[in-house]
Amino acid sequence: MATEQATQASAANNASNTNEAHGFRRKMTGRVVRDKMNKTVVVECVTGRKDSLYGKYVRSRTRYKAHDETNQFRIGDEVEIQEHRPISREKRFIVTRLIKKFVEE
Repeated sequence: MATEQATQASAANNASNTNEAHGFRRKMTGRVVRDKMNKTVVVECVTGRKDSLYGKYVRSRTRYKAHDETNQFRIGDEVEIQEHRPISREKRFIVTRLIKKFVEE
């Protein structure tokens, strides 16, 4: 009886701490700029920071290759990517969810 409760408690604890088991993983949002590769998309994340000397806001962009298992994301889609173990030489992120679908007018 006591072992069953301990097992259930540890299972519940493991389910809630799945993110902690892998440590902190960055989550970023960006726009898909390339989707030609199989199971891979290139996501461009734009960040803004304030310049220390002049106080102007400076935008910087970084492109990440992210894993897209089902090839469902297209150019222009806004997605969320999360850090992951190395999948290939340059892929270190996976696409976790679609934020906004690109609609051409």
